[in-house]
Amino acid sequence: MDGFKLSLLSFLPFVFVLAIAVEATGDEIGTFIVHVQPQESHVAATADDRKEWYKTFLPEDGRLVHAYHHVASGFAARLTRQELDAVSAMPGFVSAVPDQTHTLQTTHTPQFLGLSAPPPPQGKRWSSSSHGGSGAGAGVIVGVIDTGVFPDHPSFSEAGMPPPPAKWKGHCDFNGGSVCNNKLIGARTFIANATNSSSSYGERLPPVDDVGHGTHTASTAAGAAVPGAHVLGQGLGVAAGIAPHAHVAVYKVCPNESCAISDILAGVDAAIADGCDVISISIGGPSVPFHENPVAVGTFGAMEKGVFVSMAAGNAGPNVSSVINDAPWMLTVAASTMDRSIRTTVRLGNGLYFDGESLYQPNDSPSTFYPLVYAGASGKPSAEFCGNGSLDGFDVRGKIVVCEFGGGPNITRIIKGAVVQSAGGAGMILPNHFPEGYTTLAEAHVLPASHVDYVAGLAIKAYINSTANPVAQILPRGTVLGTTPAPAMAFFSSRGPSVQNPGILKPDITGPGVNVLAAWPFQVGPSSAQVFPAPTFNIISGTSMSTPHLSGVAAFIKSRHPHWSPAAIKSAIMTTADITDRSGNQILDEQRAPANFFATGAGHVNPERAADPGLVYDIAPCDYVGYLCGLYTSQEVSVIARRPVNCSAVAAIPEHQLNYPSISVRFPRAWNSSEPVLVRRTAKNVGEVPSEYYAAVDMLDTTVTVRVFPRTLRFTGVNQEKDFTVVVWPGQGGARVVQGAVRWVSETHTVRSPVSVTFA
Repeated sequence: MDGFKLSLLSFLPFVFVLAIAVEATGDEIGTFIVHVQPQESHVAATADDRKEWYKTFLPEDGRLVHAYHHVASGFAARLTRQELDAVSAMPGFVSAVPDQTHTLQTTHTPQFLGLSAPPPPQGKRWSSSSHGGSGAGAGVIVGVIDTGVFPDHPSFSEAGMPPPPAKWKGHCDFNGGSVCNNKLIGARTFIANATNSSSSYGERLPPVDDVGHGTHTASTAAGAAVPGAHVLGQGLGVAAGIAPHAHVAVYKVCPNESCAISDILAGVDAAIADGCDVISISIGGPSVPFHENPVAVGTFGAMEKGVFVSMAAGNAGPNVSSVINDAPWMLTVAASTMDRSIRTTVRLGNGLYFDGESLYQPNDSPSTFYPLVYAGASGKPSAEFCGNGSLDGFDVRGKIVVCEFGGGPNITRIIKGAVVQSAGGAGMILPNHFPEGYTTLAEAHVLPASHVDYVAGLAIKAYINSTANPVAQILPRGTVLGTTPAPAMAFFSSRGPSVQNPGILKPDITGPGVNVLAAWPFQVGPSSAQVFPAPTFNIISGTSMSTPHLSGVAAFIKSRHPHWSPAAIKSAIMTTADITDRSGNQILDEQRAPANFFATGAGHVNPERAADPGLVYDIAPCDYVGYLCGLYTSQEVSVIARRPVNCSAVAAIPEHQLNYPSISVRFPRAWNSSEPVLVRRTAKNVGEVPSEYYAAVDMLDTTVTVRVFPRTLRFTGVNQEKDFTVVVWPGQGGARVVQGAVRWVSETHTVRSPVSVTFA
């Protein structure tokens, strides 16, 4: 996607780069993830036994990169293609895939999500009634798979935190291990080449965050409360994670924006062994079949161990079917806005005003009009994007320059401003193109700037063309709360339907992912603005930011319901989601049009309601195996399940029959409209007893008819289960996609399942 490149000057986590396979050819050595399964004659009783068995597949010591114990039945190793061929002929070999690189994909969001709470008194512990009424995340361990952590940040202060639960088995890889505490209970490095130059292969460096991404995501999920947080004076408030009572363990698997899958798997493997309850992964690569996706295989293992996994939906929106991390055992998280703007306003010489955003708002911002010029007028190829050298020979000194959004991965928005500044420009206006619509980003520019929406950009460029002497001002307006519409979908948030499993509606949920403030290892913005003391924070955007919000919500629920399965927690999040914005209107997309389920999933997360959902749709691991047998061969399913599976002996479960909280039905165009599809679900009562729920159907498009049988579910016990059937009749003609919902309504709860009907 144009314009999205990571740098320390401008970190944009919604970078999305297709993974590149590192394949060995001939005598060239590459890293492979090798799946093996023991023969009857071999039993690996311990992790050490298993590791020694893995080594028997390898030509020599030193080739083993990672030995997996929970996330895969196999290992990562450095092999030539000929050596891999020899390994593949050995008893127990199942399959191998080349290692790949995946990429990285808050003072206000807790309040926006209804989890407001002041910080605890100095040195005191959180009360059980604070922050959502449950001690949000108490006793829960959140594992963050990312770029490491800046452990000295006050977001990881242990003030008021109890020791970790007895199940914690992890450790701290920082020198001496004394850096970790009762908040940041663990930090480990799993980067195969992150070694001291004088050390032997495999000795890891400390998990220091050199990028910022891991620090940001970890503090978003479960950071401690930090009063007076801000970025360049903006967004001032108390920064706190969604589950501030939870413990945090960080697993460094990315040295920069590129993350090797073999290292990601090692981090997840360790998080499971260490005792994490929730794993947060703001990383992604291209969508591939699950048996070819080691991260899908690894997170299946986490789910089987009872660990909840939250993953980013990707940042390739608004393209259709761009969603990634779409396996049904993951929570796939989209990104939306909140009701806060870090506002700068553009005032034109004709009197028109247009609101935009920028973090850097110096007191000496232009208060008088400056000449206004369009960068594309220089006549150089692609000069409108303000890339390096594009303004050479073009007079912009003392002028405000309009630079178009995008231009390629090497022309970040911060770089555009730096190019304008180096050419003598006084300020920059950054208008969206049509695909970005109304989504604007508050970033630490190096000069007065305003990122404005597409409509404003058209008006500004029209004004430039309408007069011989266009002029403008960029006016700092500070932090504005209560903006509308909110939430609205971000343009970059990846969309469904899923390529790998269109019968499962993805993404699952949306949460705050635009202009999120959280901890950061170092100062941002121009050096002239470094007048604010530590601690340091940053405001960045991406599904990388929405994912830890949902990880924190999962920890919040887990702390209230410690025995719930990952599927039950997911169901609670999805069936209680908001389908309207804060004004009571339908959630909109980046074009201010109603957003469909392929953008929002079940809706916008509502943590308090999710902690008391009434009913849940649970899924046992064996049900996922039946679902997988409906998609893949026995050998392919065996890779995912990490054990031999004979699909001919397993009852296959069609995608739409998996007991998922949402419903997705596909009809061929030639389908006989008199033949309905029967969708069966099982609801488990986790609310009060006795209780009675009544079915309601919301389908505005009459070309599809939906009925529910029975119409009433009566529960007399906690955890009692009741079956029901949703009957879907397709009509003639109509839209290609019809969406609605089935609701179960009691006196105290509404349990909503989105329904998506597609005509292929």
